[in-house]
Amino acid sequence: MRKVIFNRYIISMANKRKIINDPVHGFINIPSDLVFDLIQHPYFQRLRRIKQLGLTHLVYPGALHTRFQHAIGAMHLMMSAINVLRSKGVNISDKEAESAYIAILLHDIGHGPFSHVLEDTIINDVTHEELSRLIMNRLNVYTGNAITDAIAIFENSYPAGFFHQLVSGQLDMDRIDYLRRDSFYSGVSEGIIGSERIIKMLNVVDDKLVIEAKGIYSIEKFLVARRFMYWQVYLHKTALAAEMMLISILKRARLLVSHGEDLFAPPQLRFFLKNNIGYEDFMHDTKTLDNFMILDDDDIMSSIKSWISADDHILSQLSGDFVNRNLFHIELRNEPFPEEEIERIRTAVKEAYNLKDDLECNFMVYSGSVTNNTYSPSDENINILYNNNELKDITEASDMLNISVLGKISRKHYLCYPKTVLSREQ
Repeated sequence: MRKVIFNRYIISMANKRKIINDPVHGFINIPSDLVFDLIQHPYFQRLRRIKQLGLTHLVYPGALHTRFQHAIGAMHLMMSAINVLRSKGVNISDKEAESAYIAILLHDIGHGPFSHVLEDTIINDVTHEELSRLIMNRLNVYTGNAITDAIAIFENSYPAGFFHQLVSGQLDMDRIDYLRRDSFYSGVSEGIIGSERIIKMLNVVDDKLVIEAKGIYSIEKFLVARRFMYWQVYLHKTALAAEMMLISILKRARLLVSHGEDLFAPPQLRFFLKNNIGYEDFMHDTKTLDNFMILDDDDIMSSIKSWISADDHILSQLSGDFVNRNLFHIELRNEPFPEEEIERIRTAVKEAYNLKDDLECNFMVYSGSVTNNTYSPSDENINILYNNNELKDITEASDMLNISVLGKISRKHYLCYPKTVLSREQ
């Protein structure tokens, strides 16, 4: 076996056509040497240490799978989709196919610990999509501009638009994999979809992705499954309570650090706690992205465990409750909570935890809303292709789906606070 050193990373020159045994899709082939090198890169390996579903394992104990597994699975589905489209006469070169594999492989590489939590706490107004783009550009330099077309597909600037739809669209390989994978690991059977059937029915018309009419029932099941999974898994109220507690912990830690508190944290986490980091910092300061690309779930959890013994009673209380799964009570309603009810809870929490003011109370009582929108034709249609070459939107073609229900933004309002206050209220 021969090795070369490139940009500080050792690249093996041995056989790179490996096989991964995936519990969801079975055996997955690594399609090229370039893909292998990207998977081996520390930036991608970091995804092994980031859970796909954040804190959902606190509800469904089996949901401990990672972003790494999901990215590999989505690439496998992209390989299947490319093969199907080629068999139907769609002209896709080997270079385009590889670029599509890489685009979907790296689509989640910008996710931070516990998925979206950092976007709401220690990083200001920077989405994981923007971070993915920055990381892909850095990897492009690492590979000698070998993934330029993959970045174009990811950004929807590649001439053949259907490639981007396969990466980010109503029926992209990302959604198809995460529905199957999250259903498998959580044990929620409502998320099971016929992914192979959907992919077999893919076609391209006028550079747009379409579904052949024989696949309409699989699409109906896909859309219904996605709606179920959002309320039963992704927006499960207990997972929401845990996520809000985690956000509050990180915000409290950041506030304390800004006031001179010497809290334990790994250097890469301390960097974000001490500095007010936004998009411009990622763009113009290389050490910002360097620190982010070391950060993972383990850094957050090791810090929170140490903060249980913090002098600050709010941080200590939140950290202890979080680590020991003493999660806050949460209520979901279709209508907003009355202000007087929220204020009554806030007053009770202030008294129970000896809080000084409203600012401290904000770390212990949370209210707001969450939404779920299954299908929005205004974003992008799912077009059904009939034998006479007629195209119809799925909402017109389906005799089962009700667009007034399917396209409606479903909103639920929440109120979350410590269970000790709930027992007093009762």
